[in-house]
Amino acid sequence: MAADRKLLVIQTAALGYDLVQNHGSPDRRLEFAPLTPVFPAVTCAVQAALRTGLDSSRHGMPGNGYFDRVLRKPLFWEQSAELVEGRRIWRKFRESGGTVGLLFWQQSLGDEVDLVLSPAPIHKHHGGMIQDCYSQPGGLYGELCRRIGRRFNLMHYWGPFASVKSSAWSAAATAEVMGMDNAPQLLFTYLSGLDYDLLRHGPADPRIGKAWRAVGGQLARLLEAAARAGYETLVFGDYAIRSVQTPVFPNRILREHGLMHCRPVAGMLYPDLYGSPVLALVDHEIAHLYLKDPAMASEVAELMRKTGGVAAVLDGPGKAAAGIDHSRAGDLVLVAAAGHWFAYPWWDGREKGPDYASHVDIHNKPGFDPCELFLGWPPLSIGRDPARVGGSHGAVDANHPAAWAATWLEPTPLHQLDLSRKIAEFID
Repeated sequence: MAADRKLLVIQTAALGYDLVQNHGSPDRRLEFAPLTPVFPAVTCAVQAALRTGLDSSRHGMPGNGYFDRVLRKPLFWEQSAELVEGRRIWRKFRESGGTVGLLFWQQSLGDEVDLVLSPAPIHKHHGGMIQDCYSQPGGLYGELCRRIGRRFNLMHYWGPFASVKSSAWSAAATAEVMGMDNAPQLLFTYLSGLDYDLLRHGPADPRIGKAWRAVGGQLARLLEAAARAGYETLVFGDYAIRSVQTPVFPNRILREHGLMHCRPVAGMLYPDLYGSPVLALVDHEIAHLYLKDPAMASEVAELMRKTGGVAAVLDGPGKAAAGIDHSRAGDLVLVAAAGHWFAYPWWDGREKGPDYASHVDIHNKPGFDPCELFLGWPPLSIGRDPARVGGSHGAVDANHPAAWAATWLEPTPLHQLDLSRKIAEFID
């Protein structure tokens, strides 16, 4: 890459091509085209693919998390860069003296880059947390807070108060970084703000236009800042949100057939992570089924094929064809039918749910819980009615692609792995 050429890559959560067609481009310099996501179309798998040019079979992130077969525990939203396998597309560029930054990307801590910024709260021993961000260089977060005039608020990033305010801070921080001395020549950033109302209400809800205008304004301001600092800009969506109406409960079905075991504690049912023959870790429209005995695969697959709302059950050959044949993936991978998504509960009756069911807890729950985006009762608890969820993603739907645009490329339909190659070509 020529010394005077710089590139800003903006991942915009839930930026679907339908959304742009319905509500317009936020800036005349951005002419969007359809973008086919990798499978599964979820944040961590997409980000791992972009930085390696590989699918999940090779980069090792089969979703936003996985079940550790040795520890016997779910590992969701872990941040170590070592979880992403494979050579980074920028390695040769850095070896020749180029600089790279990752802002708000998952699995970025410890990556082969020159600048990192990521939310990293400290959970206090007796409850509560200290909000903070991890940064390299170490003083970067404090300097950005001073320049922006406020700290990053994790409550705007996830939970019932999550909103476009989260990406307003991220956009402001990105603009500040581009204006700094020795700013990275290749800079990746992430705007999360569009995701929340799409998940809550679905893409057809009239409130989505307001969210798009807010995030579109953030994109427009970033384009202005990038132009001032001499950056070309690439904007892409990780997935498109599809409307959903019906949750599917694979753990509940497994438990009804004696395949998932629970441990009663103080009147609540906790999953027996050590003794259960099968466990389902849900991830939006995808569910990973982990079997203690692989010989059960045909029996379990047949049970799931008979389950309403399941479009496909991927076994070994199916996983290989879908690009998700990695040891961290489930022995079987379920794909939801249109209008459906996978919810993690295994219990019947509100009182039987484990303690974390009523709280935001992205690490202990065996998978993604969009109910965390809603307020519940009593106060300080989250909603617990999966029927409220209006949108989801993860399946690759040719009728609902993501979107991409760039200031130096013609808008043509691409796959996300093609987009990774375009970035690699720019820096080479």
